[in-house]
Amino acid sequence: MENAVRERCQDLLTRIRQLQDSLDLPGKQSRAAEIGDQMGAPGFWDNPTKAQGLVEELRLLNASIKPVVELTAAGGDLGVLLEFAEEDSTGESERELVVAMDKIGQSLEAVELKMMLSRPEDVFGAYLTVQAGEGGTDASDFASMLLRMYQRWAEFNGFTVEEIYLSEAEEAGIRNATIAIRGDYAYGFLKGEVGVHRLIRISPFDSAGRRQTGFAAVDLVPEIDDSVKIDIDWDKDVREDVFRSSGAGGQKVNKTSSAIRLTYLPTNTVVQCQNERSQHKNRALARKMLTAKLFQIEQEKRDADQAAKRGEKTKIGFGGGTIRTYELNPTQRVKDHRTMCVSNSPMKVFDGELKEFIEAYLREQIGRAE
Repeated sequence: MENAVRERCQDLLTRIRQLQDSLDLPGKQSRAAEIGDQMGAPGFWDNPTKAQGLVEELRLLNASIKPVVELTAAGGDLGVLLEFAEEDSTGESERELVVAMDKIGQSLEAVELKMMLSRPEDVFGAYLTVQAGEGGTDASDFASMLLRMYQRWAEFNGFTVEEIYLSEAEEAGIRNATIAIRGDYAYGFLKGEVGVHRLIRISPFDSAGRRQTGFAAVDLVPEIDDSVKIDIDWDKDVREDVFRSSGAGGQKVNKTSSAIRLTYLPTNTVVQCQNERSQHKNRALARKMLTAKLFQIEQEKRDADQAAKRGEKTKIGFGGGTIRTYELNPTQRVKDHRTMCVSNSPMKVFDGELKEFIEAYLREQIGRAE
């Protein structure tokens, strides 16, 4: 058997053991069993809020336990295949071992990636906002391209998407838009997308066919659940504006003044919602979004304070430099300026293939933490 195959197999087995240790599998299994006992006890639903919180905790525990248990079992089988391959001179067992390693390697990478999402807010869904910046029509068109890119990424990865707010530009594209991406760890996977994005291309809106640059900014807020409480004086600190919805081409456009804009006056934080026909429902969702945004601001302030104590720098909010450039002319490539991750297939990236960029960012963050 080739040494490279043996070393790769041993590396996979080591990574599985490290995963078990870092997850504290026995501790999570014990906690899951404890919650199961509580759910079977009389009066469990007497306090619905507490009960629902425990049910959700158990769901997340089981979601983290199951893949590691499956990998542990697969690792045991891999060890047996390794022994067979060591003794089999025909090479058949070695070929089986390689196939098994490929499958286990993919599963292991997926679990390891999710393990990088260790912050409490990472598990939540997300409100993602795209806003056109400098560059005129090219910028607004670029903003709509980014919005579609994230919608496609979400669909490919099993998340659900709901349009919350959309303001179209006059000639093409959008001024800004907000979508909700729902599903476990949507926020954690997408948190590295926050910042300024740049598009370089021959502009389809320039009659002279010149190369133009457009900018768009991406913001992300966790879709927190009801267990997170933020003290807001809705009467004193929040201004509410009601306006008519604006949508694409008359599709489901609300003709009544039911869209809601909330402004948190102490920080001038603004959220908007127009996806519901009911003003009451739009108000409720806008309040939820504002609560989530203020929660995020508090989290970022704490992160900044901790980073300052360690002598590090951290970026708060929507601003900052360009994080990624999408170049269509003269070369075809997408480059992330933080991780140096590069793709030479920009159209695939615009079609939602963000896996390598997301993984590169998360792995870099782990490296910095270490």
